[in-house]
Amino acid sequence: MQLTSVAQVAALDFDTIIDVRSPSEFAEDHVPGAINLPVLDDAERAEVGTIYKQVSPFDARKIGAALVAQNAARHLQGALADKPGGWRPLVYCWRGGQRSGSFATILRQVGWRAELVEGGYKSWRRLVIEANDAPMPGPVVVLDGNTGTAKTDILKSAARQGAQVIDLEGLANHRGSLFGAMAGGQSGQKDFETRLAMEVAALDPARPVLLEAESSKIGDLQLPKGVWDAIRNAPRIRVRAPLSERASYLARAYADITADPERLLAVIEQLRPFQPAERIAAWQAQAVAGEYAALAGELMRDHYDPRYEKHRARHVEGELVVEAERLDAEAIEGLAARVAEMARRLTS
Repeated sequence: MQLTSVAQVAALDFDTIIDVRSPSEFAEDHVPGAINLPVLDDAERAEVGTIYKQVSPFDARKIGAALVAQNAARHLQGALADKPGGWRPLVYCWRGGQRSGSFATILRQVGWRAELVEGGYKSWRRLVIEANDAPMPGPVVVLDGNTGTAKTDILKSAARQGAQVIDLEGLANHRGSLFGAMAGGQSGQKDFETRLAMEVAALDPARPVLLEAESSKIGDLQLPKGVWDAIRNAPRIRVRAPLSERASYLARAYADITADPERLLAVIEQLRPFQPAERIAAWQAQAVAGEYAALAGELMRDHYDPRYEKHRARHVEGELVVEAERLDAEAIEGLAARVAEMARRLTS
C-alpha cells in the first residue's frame, strides 16, 4: 500500500505494522506503532553489505537469503506464534525492497494477508519532512515569559482543561536550557520529528493551538521549519511573575537537578564563559549550601532575564500579558484557564 499522509497512519486498518529493518535502524526512527522484527540484525546487515562490496552481489544475496529465512523462522516461532489465520500485517523495510518483500512472501505462504508499504520507511520519512516543513494548520498562539514563569506547567494544565496544546519540551524530553536535561535523555532528531508530525497531524485546524516560546533548538534537537516559523510569527501571551515566586517555582520544578549536587555544580560551571569568576563561585557556594531558591533567583536576575529581554524586543508589540502573583499548583490551574481564553480571543 502507499502512504500518502502522516495522518493516514493513525487510521491504518492493519492488525500489526512490522518494521523488518535492523534494531539500530528501528531505534533511530520508525513508523508510529510499528514493532521491530528484524530479518537481519545489525551485525548480519553489516556482514551482507561487506560481502556485496568485497565479494559479489550474488554471494551477498545468497547469504542474506539464508539469514532472512533463519530470522523469519525465529519470528514465526516466537512473536508471531499466536497470530490467528485472519491476522493482517503491514510490512516495511528501508525502501520496500528485498528485506520486507522476502518476509512478506513467507507470511503469505503461511496464509496471512501481508501487505507492503510502497517505498518503505524512506517514503514515510519523506511524508514527515513535508509535513514538518509545511505551515502549521490553523491558528497558533505562543506562550512566552521569562525563565521560571511555569510556562510548561501552564500549558499542561491548559491541555487537561481541554485546550489544544503541543508540548514541545515534553516531546524533546528537555526543558530548553543548560539546566534542562531530563532523565532518559533525548531521542534522535528523526524520532522527534516523527512524533511532532503526528501531533500536528492530529490538530483541529478550526481551534487555536498553544505552543511555548522556544529557541530554534530544544537541547540537541532542531525545531522543524513549520513549527519554528509559527513560533516566530504567532501572536503571544506573556506570563509575568515576581522574581521571588519564580525562584521558588524553579527550586521545586528542578528538584531532579538539586538532588544531584555534582551535576548542578557542573552545569553552573558551563556558565563561566558568560559570567565573572566571583559570580560563578558564589553560585556554586549556594548550590553546595542547598540555597536553591536563592541560587535560582540570582541565575535569573543576572543571567537569564537580561538575555531574555534582549531577544524578546521584536515580540513586545501586540502581546497580551498575564500577571501571576503566585505559581503554586492552584494558581497554575487558574493561569491556564486565562491563557486558553486569551488564545481564543486572539484567534477569533
